[in-house]
Amino acid sequence: MKRAKRLYILLGVLAVLCAVTLVVVQYEEKQEQIRTSGDQILSVETSEVQSLSWETETATLAFHKDENWLYDEDEAFPVDEEHIEELLEQFQDFRAAFVIEEVTDYAQYGLDEPVCTIDLTAGETSYEIQLGAYSTMDSQRYVSIGDGNVYLVEEDPMDQFDVELSDLIDNDEVPAFDQVQSLTVAGTETYEAAYQEENPYTACADDVYFVQKDGAYLALDTDRVEDYLDTLHGLSLTDYVTYNATEEEIQSCGLDDPELTVTVQYTSEGEDGQEESGTFTISVSRDPDELAAAAETDETSEEDEEEEITAYARVGESPILYQISGAQYEALMAASYDDLRHQEVFTGDFEEVTSLEVELEGQTYTITAQGSGDKKTFTYGEEELDIADLQEALEGLTASSFTEESPTEKEEVRLTLTLDNENVQSVEIALYRWDGEQCLAVVDGTPVSLVPRASVVDLIEAINAIVL
Repeated sequence: MKRAKRLYILLGVLAVLCAVTLVVVQYEEKQEQIRTSGDQILSVETSEVQSLSWETETATLAFHKDENWLYDEDEAFPVDEEHIEELLEQFQDFRAAFVIEEVTDYAQYGLDEPVCTIDLTAGETSYEIQLGAYSTMDSQRYVSIGDGNVYLVEEDPMDQFDVELSDLIDNDEVPAFDQVQSLTVAGTETYEAAYQEENPYTACADDVYFVQKDGAYLALDTDRVEDYLDTLHGLSLTDYVTYNATEEEIQSCGLDDPELTVTVQYTSEGEDGQEESGTFTISVSRDPDELAAAAETDETSEEDEEEEITAYARVGESPILYQISGAQYEALMAASYDDLRHQEVFTGDFEEVTSLEVELEGQTYTITAQGSGDKKTFTYGEEELDIADLQEALEGLTASSFTEESPTEKEEVRLTLTLDNENVQSVEIALYRWDGEQCLAVVDGTPVSLVPRASVVDLIEAINAIVL
Protein backbone atom coordinates (compact mmCIF):
# COMPACT_ATOMS: atom_id res chain seq x y z
CA MET A 1 0.00 0.00 0.00
CA LYS A 2 2.82 2.35 0.88
CA ARG A 3 4.61 1.42 -2.35
CA ALA A 4 1.49 2.24 -4.40
CA LYS A 5 1.11 5.55 -2.62
CA ARG A 6 4.71 6.45 -3.37
CA LEU A 7 4.19 5.49 -6.99
CA TYR A 8 1.20 7.77 -7.25
CA ILE A 9 3.22 10.62 -5.73
CA LEU A 10 6.05 10.05 -8.19
CA LEU A 11 3.60 9.94 -11.09
CA GLY A 12 2.10 13.25 -9.89
CA VAL A 13 5.51 14.88 -9.65
CA LEU A 14 6.31 13.63 -13.14
CA ALA A 15 3.09 15.10 -14.51
CA VAL A 16 3.89 18.46 -12.94
CA LEU A 17 7.39 18.39 -14.43
CA CYS A 18 5.99 17.54 -17.84
CA ALA A 19 3.51 20.43 -17.62
CA VAL A 20 6.26 22.84 -16.58
CA THR A 21 8.45 21.57 -19.39
CA LEU A 22 5.62 22.09 -21.89
CA VAL A 23 5.09 25.68 -20.66
CA VAL A 24 8.82 26.38 -20.89
CA VAL A 25 8.96 24.96 -24.40
CA GLN A 26 5.97 27.04 -25.47
CA TYR A 27 7.54 30.12 -23.85
CA GLU A 28 10.78 29.47 -25.69
CA GLU A 29 8.84 29.20 -28.97
CA LYS A 30 7.06 32.44 -28.11
CA GLN A 31 10.40 34.12 -27.44
CA GLU A 32 11.68 32.97 -30.82
CA GLN A 33 8.63 34.55 -32.51
CA ILE A 34 9.15 37.86 -30.68
CA ARG A 35 12.74 38.03 -31.80
CA THR A 36 11.81 37.98 -35.48
CA SER A 37 13.05 41.29 -36.95
CA GLY A 38 13.55 43.34 -40.07
CA ASP A 39 10.07 42.89 -41.61
CA GLN A 40 8.55 45.66 -43.70
CA ILE A 41 5.07 46.14 -42.27
CA LEU A 42 3.90 49.12 -44.34
CA SER A 43 4.77 50.54 -47.74
CA VAL A 44 2.70 53.60 -48.58
CA GLU A 45 3.79 55.83 -51.44
CA THR A 46 3.80 59.40 -50.16
CA SER A 47 2.60 60.90 -53.44
CA GLU A 48 -0.54 58.72 -53.37
CA VAL A 49 -1.76 59.83 -49.93
CA GLN A 50 -4.88 62.01 -50.11
CA SER A 51 -5.66 62.45 -46.42
CA LEU A 52 -3.81 62.33 -43.14
CA SER A 53 -5.12 62.76 -39.62
CA TRP A 54 -3.93 61.90 -36.15
CA GLU A 55 -5.04 62.19 -32.57
CA THR A 56 -2.79 62.49 -29.54
CA GLU A 57 -3.43 63.41 -25.94
CA THR A 58 -2.94 67.09 -26.79
CA ALA A 59 -4.11 67.54 -30.38
CA THR A 60 -6.42 66.26 -33.09
CA LEU A 61 -5.33 67.33 -36.56
CA ALA A 62 -6.58 66.44 -40.04
CA PHE A 63 -5.37 67.38 -43.51
CA HIS A 64 -6.38 66.56 -47.06
CA LYS A 65 -4.74 67.06 -50.41
CA ASP A 66 -6.26 69.02 -53.26
CA GLU A 67 -3.19 69.71 -55.38
CA ASN A 68 -1.77 71.22 -52.20
CA TRP A 69 -2.18 70.10 -48.60
CA LEU A 70 -5.05 71.81 -46.76
CA TYR A 71 -6.04 71.91 -43.11
CA ASP A 72 -9.53 70.40 -42.75
CA GLU A 73 -10.80 72.92 -40.21
CA ASP A 74 -9.55 76.01 -42.06
CA GLU A 75 -8.31 75.82 -45.61
CA ALA A 76 -6.85 79.33 -45.23
CA PHE A 77 -4.22 77.90 -42.90
CA PRO A 78 -0.85 77.94 -44.74
CA VAL A 79 0.28 74.32 -44.46
CA ASP A 80 3.97 73.52 -44.44
CA GLU A 81 3.81 70.87 -47.17
CA GLU A 82 7.39 69.73 -46.62
CA HIS A 83 6.54 68.97 -43.00
CA ILE A 84 3.51 66.89 -44.04
CA GLU A 85 5.67 65.00 -46.54
CA GLU A 86 8.20 64.30 -43.78
CA LEU A 87 5.43 62.84 -41.60
CA LEU A 88 4.41 60.49 -44.41
CA GLU A 89 7.86 59.48 -45.61
CA GLN A 90 8.45 57.15 -42.67
CA PHE A 91 5.58 54.93 -43.88
CA GLN A 92 7.09 54.38 -47.33
CA ASP A 93 9.31 51.70 -45.82
CA PHE A 94 8.03 51.15 -42.29
CA ARG A 95 9.88 48.26 -40.68
CA ALA A 96 9.58 46.35 -37.44
CA ALA A 97 12.49 45.32 -35.28
CA PHE A 98 10.36 42.72 -33.45
CA VAL A 99 7.04 41.05 -34.20
CA ILE A 100 4.63 39.74 -31.58
CA GLU A 101 2.06 37.47 -33.23
CA GLU A 102 -1.44 36.34 -32.20
CA VAL A 103 -1.80 39.06 -29.56
CA THR A 104 -4.70 38.67 -27.16
CA ASP A 105 -3.88 41.33 -24.57
CA TYR A 106 -3.19 44.66 -26.23
CA ALA A 107 -3.30 46.47 -22.90
CA GLN A 108 0.14 45.18 -21.88
CA TYR A 109 1.54 47.06 -24.89
CA GLY A 110 -0.42 50.25 -24.21
CA LEU A 111 -2.56 49.67 -27.28
CA ASP A 112 -5.90 49.53 -25.49
CA GLU A 113 -5.53 53.32 -25.13
CA PRO A 114 -3.01 54.41 -27.80
CA VAL A 115 -1.00 57.55 -27.24
CA CYS A 116 -1.53 58.36 -30.90
CA THR A 117 -3.79 57.06 -33.66
CA ILE A 118 -2.79 57.90 -37.24
CA ASP A 119 -5.21 57.52 -40.14
CA LEU A 120 -4.24 57.95 -43.74
CA THR A 121 -5.83 57.19 -47.10
CA ALA A 122 -3.89 56.36 -50.25
CA GLY A 123 -6.00 55.58 -53.31
CA GLU A 124 -8.77 53.27 -52.19
CA THR A 125 -6.83 51.93 -49.21
CA SER A 126 -7.14 53.25 -45.68
CA TYR A 127 -4.61 52.65 -42.93
CA GLU A 128 -4.86 53.00 -39.17
CA ILE A 129 -1.64 53.05 -37.20
CA GLN A 130 -1.84 52.97 -33.43
CA LEU A 131 1.09 53.90 -31.23
CA GLY A 132 1.20 52.22 -27.84
CA ALA A 133 3.62 52.24 -24.93
CA TYR A 134 7.30 52.96 -25.25
CA SER A 135 9.60 50.12 -24.24
CA THR A 136 12.38 51.80 -22.33
CA MET A 137 14.28 48.51 -22.15
CA ASP A 138 14.34 48.23 -25.96
CA SER A 139 14.12 51.98 -26.66
CA GLN A 140 11.34 51.21 -29.13
CA ARG A 141 7.63 51.92 -29.59
CA TYR A 142 4.83 49.30 -29.66
CA VAL A 143 2.76 49.70 -32.84
CA SER A 144 -0.39 48.11 -34.24
CA ILE A 145 -1.47 48.36 -37.88
CA GLY A 146 -4.66 46.32 -37.37
CA ASP A 147 -3.40 42.94 -38.62
CA GLY A 148 -3.55 41.20 -35.23
CA ASN A 149 0.14 41.62 -34.52
CA VAL A 150 2.06 44.06 -32.35
CA TYR A 151 5.36 45.45 -33.56
CA LEU A 152 8.31 47.07 -31.92
CA VAL A 153 9.74 49.73 -34.24
CA GLU A 154 13.09 51.45 -34.00
CA GLU A 155 11.91 54.63 -35.74
CA ASP A 156 9.30 56.02 -33.38
CA PRO A 157 6.53 57.87 -35.31
CA MET A 158 5.69 59.74 -32.12
CA ASP A 159 8.91 61.71 -32.51
CA GLN A 160 7.32 63.49 -35.48
CA PHE A 161 3.60 63.30 -34.69
CA ASP A 162 3.84 64.88 -31.24
CA VAL A 163 3.22 68.35 -32.70
CA GLU A 164 0.76 71.22 -32.46
CA LEU A 165 -0.90 73.04 -35.33
CA SER A 166 1.58 75.90 -34.94
CA ASP A 167 4.40 73.49 -35.82
CA LEU A 168 2.83 72.83 -39.22
CA ILE A 169 2.46 76.40 -40.46
CA ASP A 170 4.39 77.42 -43.55
CA ASN A 171 6.19 80.33 -41.92
CA ASP A 172 7.75 83.04 -44.02
CA GLU A 173 11.46 82.56 -44.56
CA VAL A 174 14.24 85.10 -44.79
CA PRO A 175 16.37 84.24 -47.84
CA ALA A 176 20.12 84.04 -47.98
CA PHE A 177 21.44 87.35 -49.27
CA ASP A 178 24.36 86.11 -51.32
CA GLN A 179 24.86 89.53 -52.86
CA VAL A 180 22.92 92.61 -51.77
CA GLN A 181 22.30 95.21 -54.47
CA SER A 182 20.53 97.74 -52.26
CA LEU A 183 19.18 98.23 -48.75
CA THR A 184 16.23 100.60 -48.35
CA VAL A 185 15.13 101.78 -44.92
CA ALA A 186 11.84 103.63 -44.40
CA GLY A 187 10.46 104.97 -41.14
CA THR A 188 11.32 108.01 -39.08
CA GLU A 189 14.32 108.17 -41.41
CA THR A 190 14.29 107.08 -45.04
CA TYR A 191 17.33 106.32 -47.17
CA GLU A 192 18.65 103.85 -49.72
CA ALA A 193 22.13 102.35 -49.60
CA ALA A 194 23.35 101.01 -52.93
CA TYR A 195 26.12 98.47 -53.42
CA GLN A 196 29.07 99.71 -55.47
CA GLU A 197 32.04 97.43 -55.86
CA GLU A 198 34.16 100.29 -57.17
CA ASN A 199 34.78 102.88 -54.47
CA PRO A 200 36.20 106.23 -55.62
CA TYR A 201 34.78 108.14 -52.67
CA THR A 202 36.42 107.14 -49.38
CA ALA A 203 39.72 106.20 -47.87
CA CYS A 204 38.37 102.88 -46.57
CA ALA A 205 38.92 100.16 -49.17
CA ASP A 206 36.19 98.00 -47.59
CA ASP A 207 33.43 100.56 -48.25
CA VAL A 208 30.90 99.16 -50.75
CA TYR A 209 27.55 100.52 -49.49
CA PHE A 210 26.84 104.19 -50.21
CA VAL A 211 24.03 106.60 -49.45
CA GLN A 212 23.65 109.50 -51.86
CA LYS A 213 22.88 112.78 -50.12
CA ASP A 214 23.07 116.31 -51.54
CA GLY A 215 25.12 115.03 -54.46
CA ALA A 216 27.67 113.30 -52.24
CA TYR A 217 28.20 109.60 -51.64
CA LEU A 218 28.31 108.76 -47.94
CA ALA A 219 29.71 105.40 -46.94
CA LEU A 220 28.19 102.91 -44.56
CA ASP A 221 30.37 100.61 -42.50
CA THR A 222 30.42 97.33 -44.43
CA ASP A 223 30.82 95.27 -41.26
CA ARG A 224 27.80 96.96 -39.69
CA VAL A 225 25.68 96.47 -42.79
CA GLU A 226 26.61 92.81 -43.01
CA ASP A 227 25.90 92.33 -39.29
CA TYR A 228 22.46 93.85 -39.85
CA LEU A 229 21.82 91.57 -42.83
CA ASP A 230 22.85 88.64 -40.64
CA THR A 231 20.30 89.83 -38.08
CA LEU A 232 17.63 89.75 -40.78
CA HIS A 233 18.68 86.33 -42.05
CA GLY A 234 18.78 84.89 -38.54
CA LEU A 235 15.37 86.25 -37.62
CA SER A 236 13.18 83.53 -36.10
CA LEU A 237 9.65 83.95 -37.46
CA THR A 238 7.75 81.23 -35.63
CA ASP A 239 5.48 82.88 -33.06
CA TYR A 240 2.54 83.84 -35.26
CA VAL A 241 -0.28 86.04 -34.01
CA THR A 242 -2.56 85.18 -36.92
CA TYR A 243 -2.10 83.32 -40.18
CA ASN A 244 -4.88 85.10 -42.06
CA ALA A 245 -4.65 88.72 -40.97
CA THR A 246 -7.58 91.08 -41.33
CA GLU A 247 -7.20 94.84 -41.71
CA GLU A 248 -8.26 95.21 -38.10
CA GLU A 249 -5.58 92.77 -36.91
CA ILE A 250 -2.92 94.49 -39.01
CA GLN A 251 -3.92 97.80 -37.46
CA SER A 252 -3.99 96.41 -33.92
CA CYS A 253 -0.36 95.31 -34.37
CA GLY A 254 0.65 98.71 -35.69
CA LEU A 255 1.61 97.22 -39.04
CA ASP A 256 -0.80 99.34 -41.08
CA ASP A 257 1.69 102.18 -40.58
CA PRO A 258 4.85 100.38 -39.45
CA GLU A 259 7.62 102.09 -37.53
CA LEU A 260 10.19 100.57 -39.85
CA THR A 261 10.17 98.90 -43.26
CA VAL A 262 13.36 97.37 -44.62
CA THR A 263 13.67 96.23 -48.23
CA VAL A 264 16.62 94.23 -49.53
CA GLN A 265 17.29 93.78 -53.24
CA TYR A 266 19.57 90.78 -53.60
CA THR A 267 20.80 87.97 -55.78
CA SER A 268 21.32 84.36 -54.72
CA GLU A 269 22.14 81.04 -56.29
CA GLY A 270 19.08 79.04 -57.33
CA GLU A 271 18.64 75.29 -57.11
CA ASP A 272 19.89 74.95 -60.69
CA GLY A 273 23.03 76.89 -59.85
CA GLN A 274 21.88 79.97 -61.77
CA GLU A 275 21.86 83.43 -60.24
CA GLU A 276 18.42 84.62 -59.18
CA SER A 277 17.27 88.11 -58.21
CA GLY A 278 14.88 88.69 -55.35
CA THR A 279 13.32 91.28 -53.09
CA PHE A 280 12.74 90.82 -49.37
CA THR A 281 10.68 93.27 -47.35
CA ILE A 282 9.92 93.22 -43.65
CA SER A 283 7.84 95.66 -41.60
CA VAL A 284 8.27 96.10 -37.86
CA SER A 285 6.17 97.87 -35.22
CA ARG A 286 5.82 98.01 -31.51
CA ASP A 287 2.40 97.52 -29.94
CA PRO A 288 0.62 100.84 -30.59
CA ASP A 289 -0.50 101.30 -26.96
CA GLU A 290 3.02 100.60 -25.69
CA LEU A 291 4.50 102.91 -28.29
CA ALA A 292 2.17 105.74 -27.29
CA ALA A 293 2.94 105.19 -23.60
CA ALA A 294 6.68 105.16 -24.28
CA ALA A 295 6.40 108.44 -26.20
CA GLU A 296 4.80 110.08 -23.18
CA THR A 297 7.47 108.83 -20.79
CA ASP A 298 9.98 111.43 -19.69
CA GLU A 299 13.21 110.44 -21.43
CA THR A 300 15.26 111.73 -18.52
CA SER A 301 13.51 109.55 -15.96
CA GLU A 302 15.42 106.60 -14.59
CA GLU A 303 13.72 103.23 -14.54
CA ASP A 304 15.12 100.39 -12.49
CA GLU A 305 13.21 97.69 -14.33
CA GLU A 306 13.97 96.78 -17.92
CA GLU A 307 11.22 97.95 -20.23
CA GLU A 308 9.00 95.22 -21.61
CA ILE A 309 8.50 95.38 -25.36
CA THR A 310 5.69 93.79 -27.36
CA ALA A 311 6.46 93.98 -31.05
CA TYR A 312 5.28 92.52 -34.33
CA ALA A 313 6.67 91.84 -37.80
CA ARG A 314 5.27 91.09 -41.24
CA VAL A 315 7.08 89.87 -44.34
CA GLY A 316 5.93 91.74 -47.45
CA GLU A 317 2.15 91.36 -47.87
CA SER A 318 2.08 87.99 -46.11
CA PRO A 319 -1.17 87.15 -44.29
CA ILE A 320 0.91 85.92 -41.34
CA LEU A 321 1.68 88.37 -38.54
CA TYR A 322 4.40 87.45 -36.06
CA GLN A 323 5.20 88.53 -32.56
CA ILE A 324 8.91 89.09 -32.06
CA SER A 325 10.95 89.48 -28.91
CA GLY A 326 12.04 92.80 -27.51
CA ALA A 327 15.66 91.97 -28.37
CA GLN A 328 14.71 91.18 -31.98
CA TYR A 329 12.71 94.42 -32.21
CA GLU A 330 15.61 96.52 -30.96
CA ALA A 331 18.08 94.79 -33.29
CA LEU A 332 15.82 95.38 -36.30
CA MET A 333 15.14 98.99 -35.38
CA ALA A 334 18.89 99.73 -35.31
CA ALA A 335 18.86 100.45 -39.05
CA SER A 336 19.27 104.21 -39.22
CA TYR A 337 22.07 105.83 -41.21
CA ASP A 338 23.82 106.64 -37.92
CA ASP A 339 23.46 103.02 -36.78
CA LEU A 340 25.14 101.67 -39.93
CA ARG A 341 27.71 104.36 -40.73
CA HIS A 342 31.32 104.31 -39.59
CA GLN A 343 31.65 105.05 -35.91
CA GLU A 344 35.38 105.84 -36.21
CA VAL A 345 36.47 109.40 -36.94
CA PHE A 346 39.33 108.16 -39.13
CA THR A 347 37.95 105.44 -41.39
CA GLY A 348 41.07 104.79 -43.48
CA ASP A 349 43.88 102.30 -43.04
CA PHE A 350 46.71 103.65 -40.88
CA GLU A 351 49.17 101.59 -42.89
CA GLU A 352 48.50 103.98 -45.80
CA VAL A 353 49.58 107.05 -43.78
CA THR A 354 52.72 108.60 -45.24
CA SER A 355 52.82 111.72 -43.06
CA LEU A 356 50.97 113.49 -40.24
CA GLU A 357 50.91 117.26 -39.77
CA VAL A 358 49.78 118.15 -36.26
CA GLU A 359 48.62 121.59 -35.09
CA LEU A 360 48.58 121.80 -31.30
CA GLU A 361 48.59 124.91 -29.07
CA GLY A 362 49.65 127.16 -31.95
CA GLN A 363 52.54 124.92 -32.99
CA THR A 364 52.82 122.73 -36.09
CA TYR A 365 54.63 119.40 -36.06
CA THR A 366 55.31 117.07 -38.97
CA ILE A 367 55.74 113.32 -38.65
CA THR A 368 56.85 111.45 -41.77
CA ALA A 369 57.00 107.79 -42.78
CA GLN A 370 59.38 105.80 -44.92
CA GLY A 371 58.99 102.31 -46.29
CA SER A 372 55.85 100.21 -46.31
CA GLY A 373 54.14 97.40 -44.45
CA ASP A 374 56.12 95.92 -41.57
CA LYS A 375 59.21 97.85 -42.68
CA LYS A 376 57.51 101.26 -42.45
CA THR A 377 59.14 103.63 -39.96
CA PHE A 378 57.95 107.00 -38.68
CA THR A 379 60.28 109.85 -37.82
CA TYR A 380 59.98 113.25 -36.20
CA GLY A 381 62.92 115.36 -37.20
CA GLU A 382 65.74 112.86 -37.32
CA GLU A 383 64.39 110.66 -34.52
CA GLU A 384 62.72 107.35 -35.35
CA LEU A 385 59.42 106.93 -33.50
CA ASP A 386 57.39 104.23 -31.89
CA ILE A 387 54.06 105.32 -33.36
CA ALA A 388 51.90 102.66 -31.63
CA ASP A 389 50.38 104.94 -28.95
CA LEU A 390 49.54 107.67 -31.44
CA GLN A 391 48.00 105.17 -33.85
CA GLU A 392 45.93 103.58 -31.06
CA ALA A 393 44.72 106.98 -29.86
CA LEU A 394 43.78 108.09 -33.39
CA GLU A 395 41.91 104.86 -34.14
CA GLY A 396 40.25 105.10 -30.72
CA LEU A 397 38.36 108.27 -31.68
CA THR A 398 34.83 106.89 -32.06
CA ALA A 399 31.46 108.59 -32.03
CA SER A 400 29.36 108.75 -28.88
CA SER A 401 26.75 110.51 -31.04
CA PHE A 402 26.53 112.19 -34.43
CA THR A 403 25.91 115.86 -35.12
CA GLU A 404 25.96 118.42 -37.92
CA GLU A 405 26.38 121.39 -35.59
CA SER A 406 29.31 123.68 -36.25
CA PRO A 407 32.06 124.24 -33.66
CA THR A 408 31.74 127.21 -31.32
CA GLU A 409 34.51 126.50 -28.83
CA LYS A 410 38.30 126.32 -28.95
CA GLU A 411 40.10 123.98 -31.30
CA GLU A 412 42.00 121.39 -29.26
CA VAL A 413 44.08 119.71 -31.96
CA ARG A 414 44.15 119.32 -35.74
CA LEU A 415 45.72 116.52 -37.75
CA THR A 416 46.24 116.33 -41.49
CA LEU A 417 47.00 112.79 -42.65
CA THR A 418 48.59 112.27 -46.06
CA LEU A 419 47.65 108.88 -47.50
CA ASP A 420 48.97 106.53 -50.13
CA ASN A 421 45.43 105.98 -51.40
CA GLU A 422 44.21 106.35 -54.97
CA ASN A 423 40.78 107.63 -53.87
CA VAL A 424 41.64 109.99 -51.02
CA GLN A 425 45.09 111.55 -50.75
CA SER A 426 44.56 113.35 -47.43
CA VAL A 427 42.21 113.56 -44.47
CA GLU A 428 41.97 116.51 -42.11
CA ILE A 429 40.62 115.91 -38.60
CA ALA A 430 39.96 118.85 -36.26
CA LEU A 431 38.79 118.34 -32.68
CA TYR A 432 37.02 121.13 -30.79
CA ARG A 433 35.86 121.58 -27.23
CA TRP A 434 32.16 120.90 -26.78
CA ASP A 435 31.50 120.41 -23.09
CA GLY A 436 33.20 118.86 -20.11
CA GLU A 437 32.82 115.32 -21.43
CA GLN A 438 32.64 115.64 -25.22
CA CYS A 439 34.61 117.06 -28.10
CA LEU A 440 33.36 117.80 -31.61
CA ALA A 441 35.08 116.01 -34.51
CA VAL A 442 35.18 117.84 -37.84
CA VAL A 443 36.49 115.84 -40.82
CA ASP A 444 37.55 117.68 -43.97
CA GLY A 445 35.59 120.71 -42.82
CA THR A 446 32.37 118.82 -42.08
CA PRO A 447 31.09 118.32 -38.51
CA VAL A 448 30.72 114.58 -37.99
CA SER A 449 30.35 113.47 -34.40
CA LEU A 450 30.88 114.01 -30.73
CA VAL A 451 33.65 111.90 -29.22
CA PRO A 452 34.57 111.34 -25.57
CA ARG A 453 36.89 114.09 -24.32
CA ALA A 454 38.99 111.39 -22.64
CA SER A 455 39.83 109.96 -26.07
CA VAL A 456 40.97 113.38 -27.29
CA VAL A 457 43.15 113.79 -24.18
CA ASP A 458 44.74 110.40 -24.95
CA LEU A 459 45.50 111.60 -28.48
CA ILE A 460 47.05 114.87 -27.28
CA GLU A 461 49.17 113.03 -24.71
CA ALA A 462 50.39 110.62 -27.39
CA ILE A 463 51.36 113.58 -29.60
CA ASN A 464 53.12 115.40 -26.72
CA ALA A 465 55.08 112.24 -25.93
CA ILE A 466 56.55 112.51 -29.44
CA VAL A 467 57.07 116.24 -29.97
CA LEU A 468 57.99 117.47 -26.49
